[in-house]
Amino acid sequence: MTYGLYLYGIFPTPGPENLELEGLDKQPVRNHTVDGFTFLYSQAQQERYLASRRNLLGHEKVLEQAMQAGHRTLLPLQFGLIIEDWKAVTQQLTLPHSESLSHLFHKLSGRREVSVKLFWDGDAELQALMAEDEALRSQRDRLEGRSLGMEEIVAIGQTIERAISDRKRQIIAAFQTALNPLAEEVVENDSLTEAMIYNAAYLIRWDEEATFSAQVEALDQQFDRRLKIRYNDFTAPYNFAQLSR
Repeated sequence: MTYGLYLYGIFPTPGPENLELEGLDKQPVRNHTVDGFTFLYSQAQQERYLASRRNLLGHEKVLEQAMQAGHRTLLPLQFGLIIEDWKAVTQQLTLPHSESLSHLFHKLSGRREVSVKLFWDGDAELQALMAEDEALRSQRDRLEGRSLGMEEIVAIGQTIERAISDRKRQIIAAFQTALNPLAEEVVENDSLTEAMIYNAAYLIRWDEEATFSAQVEALDQQFDRRLKIRYNDFTAPYNFAQLSR
């Protein structure tokens, strides 16, 4: 029993041909063209796909393998999109958003998304702050061994918090100054964990990735590897494929 068609992404026509890809539930991935847009899809074997790690990676794998095969201009669709038939695609997507889809294809042509996520060790940064900031260290030392009132506790806590925030902003500013000029667009996303201090995606030209990667490595050296930098140089352009409302 099938539950309709599971959609992965959209290519400009004619789209990829003879791709031998395996989609969710080990279903073969096929192409279908609707209103001048080519969709990657497979037969849905579930009424609804849970956003498990396995399913999310399976969805992403289809898109990345299609791009690696040379079909780089791709609009990824959100995970879990199932349709009953192609008529629904015309009514809900290609007909009302044809102009926006064409604009996105033009924007993404010859470009790729890369991302940088920055992590730090908060305890280590606090220790480094105290070692480097003599005035703050003296203020803390003067309070040691005393019975502190609530106002004093709050005051020193706020001072340290501001100093840590300034430290974080300086790091982020260094990355923005070095990387933003290399990108045509930048999207800053929310941090996903307490240790993550920055999370940004960049739209760059395909042939400029080596330059961008070298700048990330230079920043890693600049901060003496005190940061953990997660750099993804190949991903479907989710952050830059948003339909305008």
